[in-house]
Amino acid sequence: MINIPKGTKDVLPEESYRWQYLEGLARETAALFGAREIRTPTFEATELFARGVGDTTDVVTKEMYTFTDKGGRSMTLKPEGTAGVCRSFIENGLSSRPMPMKSYYFTPVFRYERPQAGRLREHHQFGVEYYGASSPVTDAEVILLAKTFLEKAGVTSLALKINSIGCKTCRAKFNAALKEFLAARLDQMCATCKERFDRNPLRIIDCKEQGCKELLVGAPQITDYLCEDCEAHFNELKNTLTAAGVEYAVDPTIVRGLDYYTRTVFEFVCTKGAMGTVCGGGRYDGLVESLGGKPTPCVGFGLGLERLLGVLEAQEVTLPTPAPVKVYFAPMGSEAKAEAFRMVTMLRKAGVSAETDLMDRSFKAQFKYADKLGAEYVIALGESELNSGEVTLKHMATGESTPMPLFEVVNRFIGEVNEK
Repeated sequence: MINIPKGTKDVLPEESYRWQYLEGLARETAALFGAREIRTPTFEATELFARGVGDTTDVVTKEMYTFTDKGGRSMTLKPEGTAGVCRSFIENGLSSRPMPMKSYYFTPVFRYERPQAGRLREHHQFGVEYYGASSPVTDAEVILLAKTFLEKAGVTSLALKINSIGCKTCRAKFNAALKEFLAARLDQMCATCKERFDRNPLRIIDCKEQGCKELLVGAPQITDYLCEDCEAHFNELKNTLTAAGVEYAVDPTIVRGLDYYTRTVFEFVCTKGAMGTVCGGGRYDGLVESLGGKPTPCVGFGLGLERLLGVLEAQEVTLPTPAPVKVYFAPMGSEAKAEAFRMVTMLRKAGVSAETDLMDRSFKAQFKYADKLGAEYVIALGESELNSGEVTLKHMATGESTPMPLFEVVNRFIGEVNEK
C-alpha cells in the first residue's frame, strides 16, 4: 500500500464541510471590505522566493521544496502566498488600475519542516493583500479584516499584538545596537543565529530556540530606534485602532519570519489553548520594487486554515453542518427505480436535496442507509405503490407516517422551497 507523504493530510468527505464553511466565511468577510480573489500558480521560479522572501530566512535556506524542471529551470512549490501575488501584480500591470488593489487568496503552501500542530508540510492559507495605499489606516483596515473573520469563525480569547520594525534607515541603527549587544553572547547562540549575526541580525529576534530567547533578554528594542516618519506611522496606526475600539498590545519581539516586512507587523494570538499565533502579517512596502516593479506600498496577512481549525476544535466551537438530505426514495423493482430516479431528478432541479438507492439494497437496508444519511423523509416505492398511486411519507425523526398521492410528492417538496 502507498501511504500519504509525511506532513500532509487528507481532508475526508465528512470533514470537508468545515473547510467549506470557513472558506465561505472568509470570502464573505473579504467582500465586506471590498477585496476580490486572486489566484496564482502553485509553483513559481525559485528566484522569486529567494529575492522576495529573503535568502536569510529559514523558509528559503531550509524549508523550500525546489526542483529542476525538464527545461532545466529551478522551480519551487510556493512556501507562502505574497511573493506570487506580487509577481502577478507586476507582470499583469495591475498598478495601472484604481488603487488600492484589495485582494485575497486561498492557497496551499509547502515547507519542508518538522510537522507540528496546525502546521504541516503542505498546509493551506487564507491571505489578504492591499496594494497602493501607504496610510496607517490601511494597516488598521487589514488588521480589522483579520479580526472580523476570526471572530465570525467563533474564535475567542484573541489578543492582537503589534510592532513596527521601521524602514531601512531605522534598521541600520537598530542592527548596529543589536550586534553590539549580542557580540558578547554570540558564542552561546545557535548556529543559525551565528549565521544571521552579520547578514541579518534582526532575524535573531525571531529565533525559536529557548536558549537564544533567554540571551535576548534586555536586548535593544526596535521601537526605540524608529525614524520620525516611521514613528509617526506607528502612532497613527495605534490611534486608528483605538478609535475603532480595537484592543492591542505593543510587542517589540514581533519581527515576523520573512525579510520583506517593513514598518507595521502584527499577530493575532490565541490566549486560550496551546495553538499560539493564528494569524500574522504586516507592511512590505519594498517588495514590489525588489521584484522589478515600481515602488508600491503594500500590507497584508496570512492565516493558516489547519491552525484555525485546531483552535476552533480546542475551544470546542461547533461549525454549522450541511443540511441533511430532504427526502430519500426507497424503490424496489425496475419500474419503481425508474420512477424514483425521475422524481429525484425533478427535485434536484428545483433545489431540493434528494437521494435514491444505487446499490440494489432491500427495503430494510435502504431505510437504515437513509437514517445514516440523516434523511428527513423516506418514501418507500414498490409495485403496490405504483399500482395504487399512493405512497407513505415517513418522517424519520418522529416516525410519523403520512399517506400521499404519488403525483403530489414532487410538488409538495418544491412548494417548501418556494415558501422559503
